[in-house]
Amino acid sequence: MAEQKQGGGFQSAAGLMRYFDEEEDKSPKIDHRAVIILAFIVVIVVEIAKWQWPVQ
Repeated sequence: MAEQKQGGGFQSAAGLMRYFDEEEDKSPKIDHRAVIILAFIVVIVVEIAKWQWPVQ
């Protein structure tokens, strides 16, 4: 009989498991709070820009 492969499902078929398993130590580490704060600041800046220079 044919050898049974251990299926990894959709994730391994899409290459996602291989991508996430290859985390490097050299990659920059960003705190999750910094990402949230940066997103909040970007939203505030965009809203101020929309108020300052409205689209006609």
